[in-house]
Parts: sequence; structure tokens; C-alpha cells
Amino acid sequence: MDFVVIGGDAAGMSAASRAKRNQPDIRVTVIEKTHDVSFSACGMPYNIADPSRPMEDLVVREADVFRKQGIAVLTGHHATRIDRTAKTVSGRTSEGNPFSVSYDTLLIATGASPIVPDIPGLDAPGVMVLKHLEDGRRIKNYIRDAAVKRAAIIGMGYIAMEMCEALRERDIHVTMIKPGPGLLPWMEPQLSGVIQQELEYYGVALHPGVRILGVSQDEKGLTVHGEGIDIEADMVLLAVGIRPNSGIAVEAGLETGPYLAISTDECLRTSDPRIYAAGDCADAIHAVTGQKVWIPLALRANRAGWAVADNVCGKPVSLPGIVGTAVFRVFGMEVARTGLTAQEAVAAGFHPVSGVIQSRSRAHAHPGASQIRVQMVADQRTGRLLGVQMVGREGVCHRINAVAVALHNRMTVEDFSRTDLAYAPPFGPVWDPLLTAANQLLKKIAR
Repeated sequence: MDFVVIGGDAAGMSAASRAKRNQPDIRVTVIEKTHDVSFSACGMPYNIADPSRPMEDLVVREADVFRKQGIAVLTGHHATRIDRTAKTVSGRTSEGNPFSVSYDTLLIATGASPIVPDIPGLDAPGVMVLKHLEDGRRIKNYIRDAAVKRAAIIGMGYIAMEMCEALRERDIHVTMIKPGPGLLPWMEPQLSGVIQQELEYYGVALHPGVRILGVSQDEKGLTVHGEGIDIEADMVLLAVGIRPNSGIAVEAGLETGPYLAISTDECLRTSDPRIYAAGDCADAIHAVTGQKVWIPLALRANRAGWAVADNVCGKPVSLPGIVGTAVFRVFGMEVARTGLTAQEAVAAGFHPVSGVIQSRSRAHAHPGASQIRVQMVADQRTGRLLGVQMVGREGVCHRINAVAVALHNRMTVEDFSRTDLAYAPPFGPVWDPLLTAANQLLKKIAR
């Protein structure tokens, strides 16, 4: 069997390696347009923060390691067309030479790409995006070579926040700007206000709700032109979001779902049973709503790659849904979420009720305690737990996992309020912040 994979990062290499382990005689070919495979993209902002660390620290396995395992890894090969009748993938190499590879079964694991707004001047040197390892190298080298002291970040999402911290670590002044109102618009305002205070404490200038007119460059550097404001910078980072790389699938006539992500079933099959899709280019089922969603997550990508390999090798596997569990750090603040926001719950047909509580990261009078804020969302009619957001200086990022498990098991708030969570003074109060949030929300559900 010829198993061909388009894309050599998390989902693609997980599928290729597992297929070869499952069935040593299977012929596996990976087509990757860059020269990097199997790297930790999520670690790039932290690597950029440390000028002494080479970007290659983030490479999990070199391409040659996979080649020694019998996997044909074709780096520098850009796949541009899938012929479903002939069962071939074709494209061009980085040198411009055409290529074509035949398949019996195909996995599309092409990931996602940064959104580049239609704004004049974004092709200027010094305007960067961050998605691939080569992007990280480019940013790190530019900071060094251009002696960057001022940076403007367009966007205020996860990557923007993490890169803001990374740049401040290198004593670079950061200004953030975005057209939409507020930062992290999905977040409860009482929680996002805490993050805003943290950013401002570290000297970050925030300009939400500003329409961006363009970027210009002169001998002094770059200028981001917004409506009523000009921001001078040595470097501009675009961090307004990503979109699935589904173009090759669309052109091949495969069905798509939310945000034009490739539509898949529980076994990761596309509308063509010989073609699978996994990772940031594919959609998934939300475990709370049962509806198709596109939420790109690293764990899902790796898990989906494994599932594809098992299915390809005759070991039927279906994946459960996702709940969108995510964590990130903003300077000294941990931020976490899982499940639905109140607005998402309304859109999914629930009747949400929510509450915000403030608790402590450690027991009363235990030294070093700090505040934790929790927003919990439930369905008022059924009492079902729908989602949680948390912000605090410690004890947030791992606590959110308890809620994720509860969501996967369709627990009610009352069920969750009775769970036996751990207690010790250095790690939390007797009534864990999550239990406090559940107990307070029960008062609203019971009305």
C-alpha cells in the first residue's frame, strides 16, 4: 500500500510514524513544502525570547531520522494538486521542478497559515508572521541584525500575547493595535480586564478598536498608520489569526466545514473515503454541542494523526469530540478556557447562565497566595456544565483540565460541585476555586 501524507508537522509525521510501526511493509511518503518537519511550533515565542537559544532546539526529530525508519520524506516539495481519479499528488520542488506521487490512501495534513489582512505595505521588510519554524528564524535574526527596539503587533490573540511577552523579555517596547474592540473578545470582561492591567504594568501600549490604514517604511523604520494614530516601529508582527490550508482539498472537490476547514467524519475520512484529513486544516465535532467546529489544537493534531494511521492500517478508530481546552501565559498571568462562552452557548441553542467568582490560589494565610478569577457557564434548563474561563498567577493552567474532563462526560454543575478535588494549603483552599464557582452558579440555576 502507498500511504502518502501532505504535510510534515504534528498530524502528518504522527500518522507517518505510527503507520510504519503498525505495518512495517507499508510504503509511506511525506510531502513537505518547507525544509522542517516535526517541530514544536508552540515553543517559538519562548525561544525568540532567549537570544542564546538556537531555533533548532524546537526540532523534535530531523527528517533524516524518519528516513532511516523507511519513511520517504520529501522536503522542499510543494503539493499543489490532487487528482482523485488517477490517485496522484503533484506539485513543484523548491527548485521549480515538477513532481508527481501516486497514492492508495492519502492524508491531507497541511495545517494552517497566518491571516494577512488586505492592508497596504505589509510586504515591507520587517513585517513578519509567526507560524513555521522558518518564520521564527526570520524574526529572531531580524531582531538581532536590525537591533530592534520598538515593535508593533497587529492583533491581540494568543500568539500576539505570547509574542508580546517574548519581545518585552528582550527589552523591546511593544505597541499592540487591532480594529476590533477590546482584547480577547471571547473572554468575560472581568477576566480580560485583569490581563489588560498585566500588559499595561509591563509597559505595553494597547490600542484596540482602531482601523488600520496601512504600513509605510522610510529611513527611520516602519510606521503603522491607524485611524487617528501612527505607531513607529522597527518591526511589525501580524498576529490577527490563522486560517486552514484547505485550498488543495477545495480544488480537488472535497467537502469543507466551518471556516473552510476540510470536513471529516469521526474516523478522519473526508468526503472521499480514500482521503483523510487531520490537524489544523481539518474540522472536528464539539463534544458539548455536537456541531462541527474548527478549533486548531496541538493535542488534537497529534491524536488525529495516530487515528488516521490506525484506520489506514486496518485498525478502526474513531475520535471523540473536542472541547477547545486552551491555556497561555501573559507575563505573570495564566489564562485558561474550555468549553463554550455564554455567547457560543446561545448560538448552540442553550439557555446559558453564568457567574464570576474570585478565590485564592492557596489556603487562607498560606504565604504566596494570589487571586484566581473563574467564570463558569451552564445551561439554566438542564444544569449542564458548558464552559469555564480562568485567570490567575498560579494554579490555573492545570485546574482547567478537571473541567475539560467534566465536559467530555456531560456533567451537570451539581455533579461537578460534588467531585472530590484535592486539597493542601500550598495548592488551594479547602473549597477549590472551581467548586466555589460551581456552588455559586447552582444558586442561579435553581431559580
